[in-house]
Order: sequence, then structure tokens, then C-alpha cells
Amino acid sequence: MFMGLGRIQASHPQVADLYEMALKDSKEGARLVWRQKPEQQQWLEAREGAYLLRTNLTADGAADLWKKYMQLTEVEAAFRTLKSELAIRPLFHQLERRVKAHVLVAFLGYALLVTLKHLLKRGGSEYSPANVLKRLAEVYSVDIVLPTLEGREIWLRRISKLDDEQQKILFQLQLPLPERLEPTQILNVVKTRP
Repeated sequence: MFMGLGRIQASHPQVADLYEMALKDSKEGARLVWRQKPEQQQWLEAREGAYLLRTNLTADGAADLWKKYMQLTEVEAAFRTLKSELAIRPLFHQLERRVKAHVLVAFLGYALLVTLKHLLKRGGSEYSPANVLKRLAEVYSVDIVLPTLEGREIWLRRISKLDDEQQKILFQLQLPLPERLEPTQILNVVKTRP
């Protein structure tokens, strides 16, 4: 019975502090006894519509505390981004150098994502970084291999044809793609001809 009351209070924290509640034994069994706390009602009305932060940090003023809070929300957003858009999951490494390497790769990925976000904003794009990464992941480079009469092969690397949306994204990012990638490779391949 006591645990049930605690669960109800935990489920409704916005009003739980307005009342003093207790379970008392009586002749008829357990009874809920409660009283309203008028001082808490005044506090509720005073804080209505206000954003309250409670911290153990020291600061020079409210503006400084707000700045620190905003930094915290940015860090939390960064971790959400690492887990969702970049799909970086925790790996349990045994060696310290591997842990550091994993953190470095995650940080570099996040730095690139933030750069992409700013480039999109600067270009006036309506796309999110996640959508851009998804659409540009569909762009492929293709190797065309041409055999020569001398037994060598000429490799030409081309980029797949972009659709209108991909072209728009690259235009907004001011990133032109070349028609072909240089240098054209001429490779000697040892083959026995039939």
C-alpha cells in the first residue's frame, strides 16, 4: 500500500509536492490522509511558465549559468547524433590506445557532421545532415576496365549519375563533383590470353 502511494507520487511530480499525504491505520483499515500545502501552491503559481535550473555549479550570474546549461544540451545532442546519425555504438576495448582511437574517430565524425550542418545552413538548405548523408551515400564511383592489345588494362573511374535531389544538395554545399576521377590508371596486369 505504501509503495503504491509512492508510485502515484512519482508518476505525478508536478502536483505531488502540493500535498502532504500519508497512510494511517484505523478501525476500518488503512486510510489515506492528506492536506494541501498552501505555501507550495503559491510557489507553483510563482514558477508557472518559468524555466528553472537547479545546479551545484558556481557562476557569476544567470547568463553564465544559462551558457553552461546550453553547452550541456549541445554535448547531449552530440552524443545523440553519434548514436543515431553516425551510428557509432559503444565498443568495449581492452587496450587504452584502442579506446583513445575509438574516441578520436567518434570525435572526427562528429566534427565533420557539425561542419556539414553549418554548410547546409549557410547554403540555405532545407535538408538535415542525416538526410544529406543518406542521399549522398547513394552516389558511387565505378571502375571501367578496358583491355588493350598489349595485354594491359586501362582503368577509368567514373561517378554514377546524380539525380536532381543529389545535384541540388551538392549545389547548396558548393561541392562540384568531377565527371571522372584523376589520374586515369594504366595498370600492367599479367594475364595469359587464350
